[in-house]
Amino acid sequence: MAAHAENMNLLGKLDIPGGGQVVVRGCHAFLGHMHPPEGTSIVDTSDPAAPRVVAKIPPPSPYSHTHKVRVVGDLLISNVEMDRRHFFRKGAQIPAATEALRAELGRDPSEAEIATRIGIAPDDMADMREGLARGYDEGGFRIFDISDPENPRFLSHTKTGGVGVHRFDVDENYAYISTEMDGYKGNILVIYDISDPAAPTEVSRWWMPGQHIAGGEVPTWDGLKHRLHHALRQGDRLYAACWYAGGYVIDISDIRNPRTIGHFDYHPPMREPTHTFFKPPHKIGGHDIALMVDEEHDGHVRGQPHGLIWIVDVADVANIKPLATFDVSEMDSPYSRSGGRFGAHQFQEHLENGTLVYAAWFSGGVRAIDIADPTLPREVGCYVPEPMGEQPVPQCNDVDVDNRGLIHVLDRNRGYHILEHVRPG
Repeated sequence: MAAHAENMNLLGKLDIPGGGQVVVRGCHAFLGHMHPPEGTSIVDTSDPAAPRVVAKIPPPSPYSHTHKVRVVGDLLISNVEMDRRHFFRKGAQIPAATEALRAELGRDPSEAEIATRIGIAPDDMADMREGLARGYDEGGFRIFDISDPENPRFLSHTKTGGVGVHRFDVDENYAYISTEMDGYKGNILVIYDISDPAAPTEVSRWWMPGQHIAGGEVPTWDGLKHRLHHALRQGDRLYAACWYAGGYVIDISDIRNPRTIGHFDYHPPMREPTHTFFKPPHKIGGHDIALMVDEEHDGHVRGQPHGLIWIVDVADVANIKPLATFDVSEMDSPYSRSGGRFGAHQFQEHLENGTLVYAAWFSGGVRAIDIADPTLPREVGCYVPEPMGEQPVPQCNDVDVDNRGLIHVLDRNRGYHILEHVRPG
């Protein structure tokens, strides 16, 4: 099936394993891959028609992935998180499942019976047992010197806790890390001073009430539904996307004492979790706005809205108000019902000027959205690529825009595309 495009042209592409994040600085794109043995690829995009990999940074072991990446100055920061964490989390159910089956059957259950009870294939039990015996202690983040992008130099590996670090934000002085930590339920925010990148130091922590179980707090939700996905800095505030808990605004004017000053949640009635909460640095259409994007998650229920984008007024963060939503119809992609995810996932996390937002929409491709009127966002272009390799559908996962205005799109499963937006007239 051919690519579908409106007001967008394909300039170049690269057949490369899929990833979780793309960041572009100058003429280099930094791609964080989804699974080992791939880690971070550095791609020269000076000729966008012929991007080429110039360096690779592997993960620390086959048991970690480094699928998120940030660049600030001459530093590259990547996460370190347990690979296949969702699979290995099921191992925690083995003792209870074993006892329940023993009571039901009147005998010791077989490995196949335990596997079925915890929801994995019987053939995977040996792998599960091996992983549980091995444990995991690599989670955290790593920093590299990329003053020569083709020869990254390792500086440090800061370990955190649990399954490690997911998405995060950085600036010249601090890293705003979303990670599991001992004594907490789900990812929390840990702020690190990275002024000495060879030896980052913890500055402070923030979490939602109920997460600090070691401190006696009791969650009011099931499992890991409320957790920090990541927080983005704008001035002295962080805008934190917290999955099924919506978005929080955190005051960090005192970096050692982060405090909640605002919260907006649309669950219920919406079923998809909040992935990113981002505030542009300037007013748009006379409003102080922020954008919130859902992640279209596995197991979408037919008849329910797909993941979408919210535009909210944050002039008064104690009383955040919705202004509009933006959605994509299933009719707007030939792959919307062909398998894989269809719905929102991520937009570029910077908007220095102008009003154009580019959003990765899984099998909906990339959507160009004009928010000049934040009460009525309008689509002004799209590109739905052909899937690469043997993938049945595209799964556009992340997007960034470089200083040439080119759009860089990383597929979750396979492929990297460079696009230009052709504005009519």
